[in-house]
Amino acid sequence: MIKQQTIVKSNSVQGIGLHSGRSVTMTFHPADENHGIKFQRVDLEGMPIIAADAMKVVSTNRGTTIKQGNAQISTVEHVMAAFIGMGIDNVLVAINGPEVPIMDGSAIPFVNAIKEVGIQPQNAERSYFEIEEPISFKDEVTGTELLALPAEHFEVTTMIDFNSPVLGQQYAALDKIEDFEKEIAPCRTFVFLHEVDQLLSQGLIKGGDLDNAVVIVDRVMNQDELDALAKKLDRPSVKVEQEGILNTTDLRFKNEPARHKLLDVVGDLGLLGVPIKGKIVATKPGHAANTQFAQLLKQKYRAQKKLKGVPKYDPYAEPFYDIIEIQKRLPHRYPFLLIDKIMELTPTSVLGVKNTTFNEDFFQGHFPGNPVMPGVLQIEAMAQTGGILALSTVKDPHNWDTYFLKINNAKFKQKVLPGDIVLFKLEMLSPIRRGICQMQGTAYVGNKIVSEAELTAQIVRSRDDEAPKLN
Repeated sequence: MIKQQTIVKSNSVQGIGLHSGRSVTMTFHPADENHGIKFQRVDLEGMPIIAADAMKVVSTNRGTTIKQGNAQISTVEHVMAAFIGMGIDNVLVAINGPEVPIMDGSAIPFVNAIKEVGIQPQNAERSYFEIEEPISFKDEVTGTELLALPAEHFEVTTMIDFNSPVLGQQYAALDKIEDFEKEIAPCRTFVFLHEVDQLLSQGLIKGGDLDNAVVIVDRVMNQDELDALAKKLDRPSVKVEQEGILNTTDLRFKNEPARHKLLDVVGDLGLLGVPIKGKIVATKPGHAANTQFAQLLKQKYRAQKKLKGVPKYDPYAEPFYDIIEIQKRLPHRYPFLLIDKIMELTPTSVLGVKNTTFNEDFFQGHFPGNPVMPGVLQIEAMAQTGGILALSTVKDPHNWDTYFLKINNAKFKQKVLPGDIVLFKLEMLSPIRRGICQMQGTAYVGNKIVSEAELTAQIVRSRDDEAPKLN
């Protein structure tokens, strides 16, 4: 079992927002189990909290912005990538401004801040979104494609192509998350020189400079253009003599742009809310597509989580009890014996099977023109399955009966029709005390829940008729 993690103690970083140009202080605080990653705007009245959630994305213009109520946080992708890369599940990020500081344009300053205070394992088990079948997303306009494939652990591959002779086509891969700190975290954001003027005109990159971004020169600009750009950047001059990288420092990796795009994918998919167990393949990724894909994955995860308890049924598998054995343990007989097989039996759970046919008595009389298994009989079948579980705790089950004393929170969600195979799963809610057991019952047809209820039963010797039989 892999445990959730938080940080050992609080730690702060300071910097300016890439687009806002505002100076901000951001403090990481330890958080309780199952808290998740959340941001808190301590500069706003009431200090509102914003969950790091793909469903809260409101903008992806040169960065990812999330919003809850009237509070928002921009450019969250790099710090999110640091949390995912370092295995942090629970943290509260207090920030006194609207944008995460850009630092050096990579995730390494945030990784270092986490390492400075240390990582604290917690008691709760970490949940994962396990990719069980391919999930794909494509933006027909941009040509961006993202694909999630089944894999034993989280891995990411990115491919980029900006039709630039300087960059060319680039490829990057993260085979295991343990390599994130060394191979991906140091990779800086990048921008093409010809985009700078446009971004400044949009009121963006007010905090951008050569210390927090790789500027790529994909065409030589004339002197008038360079003078105008220098003025907007508040620099005495900007000089470009040839196509290439404008910065005076070297690239940290030959394919640093592709690696940074991979970093963005990790950060944006961190908004799913749980780590992924699967392989992500991204072609020409961008924040818009990344976050839309994260939203798609979130929907799939919710469906998977809802169906996580759906039992697997192999009709060819040897049953734990066949119908003959069931009759030895339950007093019910035709037409009121409503389970055909017991497939699993543990000290705390049982799985029973009912194979319905059109010849059932209840189908003949219950809505004959539109046959449906009555909900009360579904509960009765649950009770009989639960009776097998309850009686498994005594040495001579044929000398005991189960008396169901209470039914709570019964819900009927789908019709049971002729030909359906209904699986009844009963799980103990608490240990049996004084012959009283409480169970959660759930009935499934395929991967859908058809009914559910909480049942309370009493185990009584067959000769004792003081309690009313409800099953």
